[in-house]
Amino acid sequence: MPRKAETATPQPRFWVSMLAYAARIGVAGALLVGALYGLNRAERYLVRDSRFSLITPDFGLESPSVKLKGIQYASRMQVLRVFSPDFGRSIYLLNLADRREKLKQLDWVRDASISRMWPNRLYVRVEERVPAAYLQLPAERSVRVALIDQDGIILQQPARGHFELPVVSGIFTDDVQPVRRDKVRRLLLFMKEIGPLGQRVSEVDVADRNNVKVIARAENRSVNLWLGDQNFANRFQNFVSHYPDIQRRLPGASMFDLRLDDRITVVEGQRR
Repeated sequence: MPRKAETATPQPRFWVSMLAYAARIGVAGALLVGALYGLNRAERYLVRDSRFSLITPDFGLESPSVKLKGIQYASRMQVLRVFSPDFGRSIYLLNLADRREKLKQLDWVRDASISRMWPNRLYVRVEERVPAAYLQLPAERSVRVALIDQDGIILQQPARGHFELPVVSGIFTDDVQPVRRDKVRRLLLFMKEIGPLGQRVSEVDVADRNNVKVIARAENRSVNLWLGDQNFANRFQNFVSHYPDIQRRLPGASMFDLRLDDRITVVEGQRR
């Protein structure tokens, strides 16, 4: 007799798994909604609670909420003015990257860092630029003296501060910044190579990249020297060693071409 086909009994395992999965989805959704709600409440608290607001300074005074470090020649007022839109507002809303970029645009500021100190304090550290030379700039009916750093950034002469630096010429305000930087680095390379002889130098002209020209002191006289683009120390020292004899033979000469290592040439028109 043929055997009857067995009828498959529905298994409840599939439905149990589906219900468990749906429950997990529901719990995760509820947790996500709760987290978003909690974050929203926390953010509203940080934005609205007055304990997190930067203190607006009294007229002419600094805000007790902002602590400045590293400022010697930069303007403290200019630095504080960067944060003027933030006074009276929550420290949470402060855009640190934007404020740092604005600080770097200020005169004398090379870099800056800003840190939040909860609940309502800012710690601002400024890294100032280091001047490499004095720079004479033409001004109406006069010459304006400024400073320039190794990056070719022109700095205003501070009210207080004295620097033992050479005067550089051949750098102009309409030079693009990379050109000014290259000229300053030419000056620094020259000054480094000549070493102690730099004490004799009062002005360095770096306009011509192939010929550094200097005004220097020799035997209590001012002389103009053309030193080319290399071997500065040897050429300078050779001139200093031979200058007493040159002065005896050519007392009126004041401009010398030293671009050839084995000779000193009086520039035409300088003999008397």
